[in-house]
Amino acid sequence: MKKTEHIALVPQPARVEAGEGSYTCTLPPKVAERIDPSITGNEAYHLTVKPDGITISASSDTGIFHGRQTLRQLLMTGTEGSQCLLPCVEISDSPRFPWRGFMLDCSRHFYLPKFIKKMLDVCALHHLNVFHWHLSDDQGWRFPVDGYPKLIEVGSKRVNPHYPNTAEPKHWESGFYTEDDIRDIVAYAAERHILVIPEVDLPGHTSAALAAYPELGCTGGPYEVEIRYGVMDDILCAGNDAIFDFIEAVFSTLARLFPGPYVHIGGDEAPTTRWEACPKCRARMKALGLSLPRQLQHWLTARFAAMLAKHGKTAVCWDEVLEDSDKATADTALPKNITIMYWRSWLGAKPALQAVEQGLPLVMTPCNHGSYLNFSQTHDPGDAGSHPECSTLHDSYTIPLYYPGMTDEQKKLVRGGQGNLWGELINNDKNAEYLLFPRLCALAEVLWTEESLQNYDDFQKRLQTHLPRLDTLGVLYCRSVEE
Repeated sequence: MKKTEHIALVPQPARVEAGEGSYTCTLPPKVAERIDPSITGNEAYHLTVKPDGITISASSDTGIFHGRQTLRQLLMTGTEGSQCLLPCVEISDSPRFPWRGFMLDCSRHFYLPKFIKKMLDVCALHHLNVFHWHLSDDQGWRFPVDGYPKLIEVGSKRVNPHYPNTAEPKHWESGFYTEDDIRDIVAYAAERHILVIPEVDLPGHTSAALAAYPELGCTGGPYEVEIRYGVMDDILCAGNDAIFDFIEAVFSTLARLFPGPYVHIGGDEAPTTRWEACPKCRARMKALGLSLPRQLQHWLTARFAAMLAKHGKTAVCWDEVLEDSDKATADTALPKNITIMYWRSWLGAKPALQAVEQGLPLVMTPCNHGSYLNFSQTHDPGDAGSHPECSTLHDSYTIPLYYPGMTDEQKKLVRGGQGNLWGELINNDKNAEYLLFPRLCALAEVLWTEESLQNYDDFQKRLQTHLPRLDTLGVLYCRSVEE
């Protein structure tokens, strides 16, 4: 039998040489699944297709699951009616990185649970194992918090940005996930061996929270759930102790609903404009002996991370929390286990190198190089997307996961990467799917496949076999491929 030492995410396994046969089965096929402790790696698996049957072996249920997903791809290609003809192959496979993620922004556009589950199914098919769920921002707060009912009553509603000059009820956008919705989605993801990481953005991007509770801001408001996009000056007041009661309630809710080890606390795009003018914030700086307003964010980040740690959670932050971190004091030093998401690739490698130089785990999501999937994927001015720049399929396949200057030890801190879909100009599910695919296929492959086995030209060829699988799943995708 021909042995394939590695199979990529969108495989087109060659049939074995003439005379060695194939496997014909009636769906669903009979599959022998075996736990084999000798297989190294929690997600590794062996898949064997012989003329007399199929075997999946792994050292864990997670590995068995990944073997099923590769078999699922083969079945989707080899099936006609109730019959399936599979090539006889032997596959040994394991992932390059442990963090292979997908982020969905449900603040700017509220996605129904049905769509989220559909995306989780597609992520599972591509061996993605992290769902980063962006649940709050300036444009909407999407989950209930005990003791703060206005987060839903006020913070989950805004005038539809496509009809900004009217307040007619039919032109209002609203939506939030109930606790039952969240539990159901978390359980659905867990069945697919996908970890759900919730994000609540702090201390910036909090207009929806401030609209509900204006006393948490520096000026006291009034504030509105934003229909504008961008960076807002109004953020949580760093000098107001009431924000910590609020944050504790938020973290308690997230800890109860999300059993995973991580909570993303944002940290991006938090202007210090209001802090510089706020008497409470200036008094806080003086009491802490801080010389720079930005150090207030360091202090908040450290305190938020400590609060999460009491709930058994580790904080994940966008790379802005590293700004001026070389000026940290005892009160403002970042915890050493905090995970950094690198996104500001227009600054070059600097934020990523800052993280690993400080010994911090790093997840790669470079904005300008293939991981921001809300960007248009062709240069056609009429193409969907929320950014004038184009991010092509090739960009996604060649996303930088290491940078020159990283030592071997620092490279070990790179946990992986993910594709992010921000919802500013997305107003329906099909628009989202079109932007995600096939670029998410490319990201999934490079995060799973060892670099020495990656080949973009070969990927493009195999993609032609894979795209009909997306058709079978009812997934819309971009059919124009640009370099």
